[in-house]
Amino acid sequence: MSAVLPELPSVFTPVVPLREAGDAMERAVALAPQHGAGTLAWVRSASRIEAAVVLEPEMPLAAARAALYAAASALGDALAAFGPPEVPLTFRWPDRVAVNGGEIGRLRLAWAEGPEDAVPDWIVVGMEARLMFPQGWEPGHGIAQTALQEEGWEPEDCDPAELTAAWARHLMAGLAEWQRTDPTGGFKRLAERYLARLEQDERTEGGKRGLDPATGDLVVDRDGARTRFALIEALAG
Repeated sequence: MSAVLPELPSVFTPVVPLREAGDAMERAVALAPQHGAGTLAWVRSASRIEAAVVLEPEMPLAAARAALYAAASALGDALAAFGPPEVPLTFRWPDRVAVNGGEIGRLRLAWAEGPEDAVPDWIVVGMEARLMFPQGWEPGHGIAQTALQEEGWEPEDCDPAELTAAWARHLMAGLAEWQRTDPTGGFKRLAERYLARLEQDERTEGGKRGLDPATGDLVVDRDGARTRFALIEALAG
């Protein structure tokens, strides 16, 4: 297991490594006011990947929370690149990640307090994914959970530093795509990438799914009626 991340774009600075028991989101949030955009905290662990990045959006807080979807797609792309192509990797709205139907990780989001219609000083997006179960884990315990190595990812393809760096690079590419196109077109692409991996559930079954660019809410159109599920409420839950 590497103790150093592979080379990253220069936007990532400082890069802060944490020990096994560290909390990347907590550390990035603590560093955000002083160090600002590009600060990346990551956990050095053999059994999981965990990292968080500070961003300084140029849009109101309500809209900026959609960075969670960019972080999800980045994690999906990073993990898929190292794993078997036939294994389904999906999202459960808004912040859970599953492989073959078993949960392997989640996305996290934090932000500087302020009005919904004001540009926040910073937001932090983070991710966690389980590479392997701890020693002594009994098959069948936590049946809704799984780990990458249980689903066909080879141990040599589960280097935490490599996967963390891959997530960071995909995240920056996704955010750049969102920002460099016009606001409507950029968000449309971000939403399409996330929705392509989103599992159907009782909220969306039989409906046309979408994401609201102003709030990040999940919207479902069905039989001429629109139902809205608030992102901020789902994250609080």
